[in-house]
Amino acid sequence: MKIKFTLLTGLICLFTTFLNAQTGSINGKINSGNSPAASVLVTLLDAKDNSIAKTQISETDGSFQFDRLVDGNYLVVIEEDKFKPYQSPVITISKEQSVISLPAILLQKTEANSLKEVVVQKKKSFVENKIDKTVLNVDALISTSGGDAMDVLEKAPGIIVDENGTITFKGKSGVAVFIDDKPTYLSGADLEAYLKSLPASTLNQIELMTNPPAKYDAAGGAGIINIITKKSKARGFNGSATSRVSLGKRMQTRQGINLNYMQDKIRVFGNLGYNYQNSINDLYIFRRFKNEDGTTKSLFDQTSIMGRTGNNVNSRVGMDYYVSEKSTIGVGVSGTFRSGNNLSDVNSRLSDANSVLDSTIVAKNREKSRFNNIGFNLNYRYDIDSIGTKFTTDFDYLRYTTDSSQKFDNTVYQPDNSISNHNELIGHLPANIDIYSFKTDYSHPLKNDGVIEAGYKVSISKTDNIADYKDVIADVPTPNYDMSNHFRYDEIINAAYVNFNTSYKRFSFQTGLRMENTYSKGNQLGNAERPASQFKRSYTNFFPTVYVQYKLDSIGNNQLVASYGKRINRPYFQDLNPFISPLDRFTYYVGNPYLNPSFHYNYELSYRYKGYFSATLSYGRSKDDNAETIEINDGIYYSRPGNIGKSENYSFNMTSDIPFFKWWKANFYNEITYSRFNSKLYTEDLNSSGTFWYFSANNSFTFSPNWSGEIGGNYHTDIVSTQFVLGARGGITLAVKKKILQGKGSLRFSANDIFYGQINTGTINNLRLTDANWVNKADTRFAALTFTYSFGNAFKSKDQHDASGADSEKNRVKE
Repeated sequence: MKIKFTLLTGLICLFTTFLNAQTGSINGKINSGNSPAASVLVTLLDAKDNSIAKTQISETDGSFQFDRLVDGNYLVVIEEDKFKPYQSPVITISKEQSVISLPAILLQKTEANSLKEVVVQKKKSFVENKIDKTVLNVDALISTSGGDAMDVLEKAPGIIVDENGTITFKGKSGVAVFIDDKPTYLSGADLEAYLKSLPASTLNQIELMTNPPAKYDAAGGAGIINIITKKSKARGFNGSATSRVSLGKRMQTRQGINLNYMQDKIRVFGNLGYNYQNSINDLYIFRRFKNEDGTTKSLFDQTSIMGRTGNNVNSRVGMDYYVSEKSTIGVGVSGTFRSGNNLSDVNSRLSDANSVLDSTIVAKNREKSRFNNIGFNLNYRYDIDSIGTKFTTDFDYLRYTTDSSQKFDNTVYQPDNSISNHNELIGHLPANIDIYSFKTDYSHPLKNDGVIEAGYKVSISKTDNIADYKDVIADVPTPNYDMSNHFRYDEIINAAYVNFNTSYKRFSFQTGLRMENTYSKGNQLGNAERPASQFKRSYTNFFPTVYVQYKLDSIGNNQLVASYGKRINRPYFQDLNPFISPLDRFTYYVGNPYLNPSFHYNYELSYRYKGYFSATLSYGRSKDDNAETIEINDGIYYSRPGNIGKSENYSFNMTSDIPFFKWWKANFYNEITYSRFNSKLYTEDLNSSGTFWYFSANNSFTFSPNWSGEIGGNYHTDIVSTQFVLGARGGITLAVKKKILQGKGSLRFSANDIFYGQINTGTINNLRLTDANWVNKADTRFAALTFTYSFGNAFKSKDQHDASGADSEKNRVKE
C-alpha cells in the first residue's frame, strides 16, 4: 500500500513541475462596418507549414483570443462566405513578448448585388472522434426529434439495448450512463424508464468513452455514456417548445419546454418535460424439463400480456451568478416524478412429456409504482488567469424515493376447468436512497497545448429498503416472513486523481491515475422468523488511463490512436439486497449480498481518416464480472446477480461518415465482436462463447432549405452473453422534416421499426436439466408527429459551470 501511495505522490509531484510553464496568447477584435462581427470563425495557422493550430468563434463584441501558445510564428486567417478573406501578417510569440494584441480587424462584405438571397447552412456530422471519446451530435438526426434519450441511444453506433433496458457498448455490458457528467445512478429497466422521461429536444451531444479520463469516476467496466444537454448562452430571453404524439399499438404523448434568461450578472435556465406512457408487450416463455438421460419430463408454456401506463415529469431549474469576470456561483435543482400502473395477465400451461395438459395457472398481477428523485447542486468556479487556469468545486445531494404496491392473484385449473387451488400475495416495497457528494477540481494549461488536472472527491450513500409481503387467506392478510425483510446499506468512497496531456510535433499524449477507497456496510435486520445479519468491506484500488495519438501526416488527416484503461463495476445498491421478489408464480428475483466488485481492462487501437472514416480494434477482459444469472430449482426460476469468473471480448468496428452529395450524407457503422465467458455457475460450469455482427446506417437528405429527410436502420445477429443467447433482430426507421413559421418552427413525421423486426427472442443455457427460450413483442412499431418552436434571441454570452460532484453512484440505483 505504501508503494502505491508513493507512486501516486510521485506522479503528482512530477506533473506539478510543469505548473510554472509560460504560455503565450493572441487576442483581437473583428468589426464589419461600424458594428462588431459576432460568431465569425477565426483560424490560427502555424506560419511554418500553414497547419491549423487552433480555431475560435468571435464573441458578441467581435473579440477573440487564442491561449496556451508555444513560442513560434503564427497567422490569423478569416474565411467567411459573406466577407472577403483576411490574413494577418506573421505574428511572433516569444519569451520577450508572449501576449500579442492585434489592431482591430475590419472585414469587408463580398459583393452580392446580383443575388436575391444567399443561404449558408452548416451541419455538424453525426459522429466526431476525439483522442479520448467519440461524440454524437443529436441534432444531426431528425428521426429522434420529439422522442427521448433512449430513442437517441438506440441509434448510437455500437449501442444495443435489450428488452430489459440493459445497455451494451461494443458487445460489453456494465456501461455507466451520465447526464452532464453526473451519473444517473440507475440500471436496467429503471434506467430505461428514466431515459425515456428525458426529451430528445433537450439533448445536445452524446459522448461515448471506452476508457474515460481519470477525472471521471472509475465505475463503468464497459466505459461511460455521457449525455450532454443543451445549455443556451444567449443573452435576454429565449427558449423552445416541443410536442409529440405517437401511435403504435396504443397512443402516447410527450411535451417539453426549455427556457433561458441571461442579463447582466445573472443567468436563469430551466426545462420541463411531460410524458404519458401507454405501452403493451406480448411475452411468450417455453421451458422443457428433462430427465437425467435427456428425455422430456414435462413442458411449460406461458403467455403474458403486459400493459403499462404512466405519467412522467422531468424538470430542471438553475441559476448562475457571475460575481466577477473570474468567479461564478451556481445552484441547480432537478427532479423526476413518475407514477405508473403495470398489469400482467398471465396464462401458464403445464403438460407432461406427451403434451397432455396437466394444469393451467391463470394469474392477474397488478403493480402500482411511484418514483421520485430530487437533486440539488451548489457549485463554484474561479478562473485564475486568462490562459485557462481554473478551480471548480461542487456539492450535490440526491434523494430517491420509490414505493411499489404489488398484488399477485393465481388460480390453478385442472384439465376439466375445475379450480384446484387459489392463492393471493400482496406486497409493499418502499425504499429510500440518499447520496451526498463533494468534489473539487483544478486545471492548469501547459506548453504545447497541454493541461494538467487534479482533483478530490468524497461520496456518501445510504439506502433503506423494506419488503413487506403478506399471504391473503380467507381475505385476511398474514405476514410472509420468507419473503419479507428490511435491508440497509451504507457506502463511502474517497477518490483522488491526476491527469496530464500534452502535444509534441505529431504526437498527442494523455495519461492519468485515479485512486479510490471504498468502505461499505450492509445490515439485514431480519424479521420474526429470520435472523439478522451484517457484512463490512473495505478496499483501495488504482485506475490508470493512457492515450497516445500520432498524426501520420503534417495536417493530421491520417491518425493513429492507442488507449488503455482499468475500470470497476460496483454492485448496484439493490442487487446487494437479499430480498426475494416474485415476478410471477414461477419466476423470482433474488438479491445477492455476497457480490464482489468486478475489474475490467480495456485496450484499443484506432485509425482515423479526417472526419470520414475510423477503424478500431479493441480487447477487453474482466474478473468477477457482475451479470444476471438464472438458477432453476423444482421448476422455479430464480434470477439473481452473480459474479462471472472470467470474460474476454475481442472487437473490430468501422465508422464512416460520407457526404455523397451536398444533398445526401450517410453514416455507417460495422462491428464484429467475439465474446467468451468462463465461470462456476450453481450446478453447472459456464463455458460459452460466440461471435456477432452488428450493422447500422443512417442517410440524411436535404431536399431544399425547408425540407429534409432521413432513413436508417440497424441489424445484429445472435449475441452470446453469459447464460443467454439474444436472437437476431433489426429495424428500419424513416423521417421527414418541414421548417415552418419562417424557420422558427418545424413539423416532423417519423415511422419507427416499419417492418416490425425489433422482436426480442432468446434462449437460456447452462440450466440444470432444462431448456428455455422466450419471445417478447414490444410496441416498437409506431408513427409519430412532432411540432417544435423556438423563440427569443441568440446572442452569445458567458460560459457557465455545468459539472456536478455526484458521479458514479447514480448509476447504481434501481427503482
